Amino acid sequence: MLCVNHLTIEFHDHSLPETAVDDISFTLKEGEILGIVGESGSGKSMTALAVAGLLNRGDIKKSGEILWEGKNLLFVDRSELRNIQGKDIAIVFQDPLTGLNPLRKIGWQVEEALRVHGERDKMKLREAAIKALADVKLPEPEKIYQMYPHELSGGMRQRVMIAAAMICKPKLLIADEPTTALDVTIQAQIIELLREINQTADTAILFISHDLSLVKQLAERVLVMKDGKIAEEGTVEKIFQNPSAMYTKELIAAIPAMLPKGVKNE
Repeated sequence: MLCVNHLTIEFHDHSLPETAVDDISFTLKEGEILGIVGESGSGKSMTALAVAGLLNRGDIKKSGEILWEGKNLLFVDRSELRNIQGKDIAIVFQDPLTGLNPLRKIGWQVEEALRVHGERDKMKLREAAIKALADVKLPEPEKIYQMYPHELSGGMRQRVMIAAAMICKPKLLIADEPTTALDVTIQAQIIELLREINQTADTAILFISHDLSLVKQLAERVLVMKDGKIAEEGTVEKIFQNPSAMYTKELIAAIPAMLPKGVKNE
């Protein structure tokens, strides 16, 4: 479904060019969950933004291919890209508080992708938004439709962001660190929600995280990135049971061990 070939992203906003993504290639099949993991600055989020068509600054040089249904998203014209964004490819970001407009009600924001793609009937917009809110397991979706972002908890705001991303039933959902700002309990709920979306809607998911343990819970296949390159890739089982790259071994070793109940980690 998605084929990334020799993707390179360079920033030219300093005296010397800086390579954020360095000649990476990977594929994503329909309905697959692919995890991209790495520390801050590894290039994983830049890769996600490139796939979502959100790298359009003049000081960024992009090369290679991001093939979506035969079209190279790096170089399609803006109008064609807008037809794909939100409708076929949607993205959820790390911090829903900054991703949501504090001056707009939740319903208006969840409906936005439908409006961008031509829906004007207010009743249909409302019905679709309330269904999308219900689909992400938010209680009393009709009430939440009328609320503002500051009236919701962090976990509820993230569910709103997922509802807004899923309202057009995209084929690919990019989740860029969607659980980082949440506590462990809410993290687990969001991971379970993403798994349900994948299973019920057959939506492929590109899951970006610095946390290899979260990737293990959700993804089928993993890319490990370091310094803009792919250090290692493989199935979750292969990566965890028999990692080949030293960096991957270090990431696995850094995962906190589950302690018996009542035992403190001194």
